[in-house]
Formats: sequence, structure tokens, C-alpha cells
Amino acid sequence: MLNLLTILSGMVQINNIEKDSRTPELIAELLEIWEASVSASHHFLTENDIRSLCPQAEEAIRQIEILWVVEDENVRIGFMGIQSGKIEMLFLHPDYFRKGIGRMLIQKAVSEAGVEYVDVNEQNPSAVRFYERTGFRTFRRDSADDQGNPFPILRMKCL
Repeated sequence: MLNLLTILSGMVQINNIEKDSRTPELIAELLEIWEASVSASHHFLTENDIRSLCPQAEEAIRQIEILWVVEDENVRIGFMGIQSGKIEMLFLHPDYFRKGIGRMLIQKAVSEAGVEYVDVNEQNPSAVRFYERTGFRTFRRDSADDQGNPFPILRMKCL
């Protein structure tokens, strides 16, 4: 199993995937990771909610400005999407939760992509704590997400 030493020794790779290289196979694989991650971490969503969000996730993966895909020994385990200085997506397969990979991605995003912002579902307290531990602070709360769904969103800025 992956550990911090493995991460530090370079076994985990982060690859930038340009839009024209995002094959249907890659997108399908990332959607599987997204669904597993969301099912394991977004307990406030029903299966129907997740199914209805899937087309939005697929389109976001296709169109996001920066897409970093994380691999562990050539196995895709997660991804991050960045648009205009904001983390729009950060999903890891649940087997890789709490291994330091998310923190590594945040540090890379801030230092290399100039990330300053992220939006987090308030109903996902472990994600809120994760972003707070990586230096983000809430500056605004909205009672619904950007699609008008009744999922409160915390707007966070990296300090």
C-alpha cells in the first residue's frame, strides 16, 4: 500500500493531460474514480444525486483548463482540475485517502498553477477540514451550489 515514503521517493506521478489527449477511455476511468470518491466522501448525496451529477463531472473533466492525473505505479488513482486559479476538482480513489496525496496536489497547485480558491460542500466536513489544514479559509457561504442544488457551498481562499 502507498505510504508517504513512496510518495517522496517518486513512485506517485502527476501527469498534465492536455484537452486533446483526454481520450474516452481516460475520461471513463476518471469518472470511475470520481464516483468511488464521491460515494465514499459525500455522504449527503443519494445514488440518484451522484448519477445526475455524473454528466457535469464528465463535461468538467473534458473541458477543465488544467487536468492533473495521479498515478501510482502506472495505475490511475486520482485527479485534480484547475481553472483560473481555482481548484474545481480534487478526487482520489478511496483506497488512497489520507496518504498525503491530496496535500501534495494542493501544494503543487498553489506553487505551480497559482491556485488561490476552492469551493467545498459544507456537508462534507472532512473535506472542509482538509482544505483548512492546507491553508484555506472560508470567506463566504452560499446556501446552494452553482447549479442551484440545495447543497451549501463554502467559498475558500488560500491565505
